[in-house]
Amino acid sequence: MAKDRATLRAEPRGAFGSRPARRLRRQGLVPGVVYGEGGDAQPFQVAERELRDVLQDGHALIDLELDGGKPIPVVIKEQQRHPVRDQYQHIDCLRVKLDEAIEAEVTIELEGAEEAPGVKEGGVLEHVTREVTVEALPTEIPDLLTADVSEMVIGDTLQLSALTPPSGVKFAVDDPEEVTIATLTPPRIEEEPEPAVEEEAELVGEEGEEVPEGEEAEAPAEGEGEGEAEPSEGDASGEEQ
Repeated sequence: MAKDRATLRAEPRGAFGSRPARRLRRQGLVPGVVYGEGGDAQPFQVAERELRDVLQDGHALIDLELDGGKPIPVVIKEQQRHPVRDQYQHIDCLRVKLDEAIEAEVTIELEGAEEAPGVKEGGVLEHVTREVTVEALPTEIPDLLTADVSEMVIGDTLQLSALTPPSGVKFAVDDPEEVTIATLTPPRIEEEPEPAVEEEAELVGEEGEEVPEGEEAEAPAEGEGEGEAEPSEGDASGEEQ
């Protein structure tokens, strides 16, 4: 729960713009800003490694300590990452009052997937909704929610209404029945490629008749079919008188 808060130590940031921001990132620092609750926006910079250590634990509420000052309870409103290197590029924090309810995004994790009968039968389990908005006091916001899918069979659909939020927390959605958390569909059958059609090399005669393999079609003799063939030498009709 958010009652056990992590502390993120940062330093004030004086330079603004894309060029100073790139310079900070080359130094292993991440530019950020904290705002809200009627106070002025305060830009800061934090070590990328420390920021990663705090955020990878999924803390919904953290204490931001600026330049050794009094910790400020904040929630992360936005975080930007490099699309290739996955390094943090910028972070936005919102000041909160611990006695006033707020809305926050909470991660949903699936548990029991390997035990689900539908998965054992080869079904495909798809995690549809990975985050949900909840409303609660900052100290009551859960770090994550778990959805038990160990009983799902092929054809099942798990809705948000099947999840019970912790005490003091409610889902900030119109109809939990309309929010799908996971589905389990039949195995995907890959279509086998059709066998290649074997083309037979056939020699076809002049009249379209097949010629036995290994034999060549005879070309019609010159003049054949256009009258009598010329008498060959030595024919009686062709001898000199």
